[in-house]
Amino acid sequence: METVLIIEDDPTMLRGLQDNFAFAGYTVITATDGEAGLNAALDANPDLIILDIMLPKINGYEICRLIRKENLDMPVIMLTAKGEESDIILGLNLGADDYVTKPFSIKELLARSAAFLRRKRHTQTNTYEFGNFTLDIDSRKLMRDGQPVKLSPKEFKFLHFLLEKQGKALTRDEILNAVWGYNNFVTHRSIDRCVTTLRNKIEPDPQNPIFIHTLRQIGYKFEQV
Repeated sequence: METVLIIEDDPTMLRGLQDNFAFAGYTVITATDGEAGLNAALDANPDLIILDIMLPKINGYEICRLIRKENLDMPVIMLTAKGEESDIILGLNLGADDYVTKPFSIKELLARSAAFLRRKRHTQTNTYEFGNFTLDIDSRKLMRDGQPVKLSPKEFKFLHFLLEKQGKALTRDEILNAVWGYNNFVTHRSIDRCVTTLRNKIEPDPQNPIFIHTLRQIGYKFEQV
């Protein structure tokens, strides 16, 4: 069974999360403050971390920073009562994979968690499938129902990055650095333009995307239907 570490200082919230994840079949470890949570993450190396931001002793941002500093790569989903985009972006830039804002649906959190864990089991792949598309990394081709779809080198790299990180909330700076590199002449508008062209090539209805989702003031996320 996969292990989920839940770091949450609200006892009612913690008990609800613990019961639901255990019922879903996971081994659950809990911590009620940041120091205990960090120690549990380093000692147990869990498969997934559910991380509250506002914690006693060490806050969630610092926990995220420190576990990434130790090269631990398990998915981290932040729980936050804050709705400010700047707080969310900070957490994502420190290494969190996704976020949910309280109050949230436990069913949605379980579904996101299961999706991250499925992807973690299949991290080494040379092809990605979504809808009726297949992206082949070795041949650098995108196929739709067996027919090639023409992509520019930048579109291919961007789509590969989105698929590699699918389910993860990606900030514009993170995308910019991964796809364009440290180029002072490239702006966030370059990302938005590339998203528009990709949507026109892969979305059934580009005005109502089902794959590449916009996160307001933050960036983008690729999700399967």
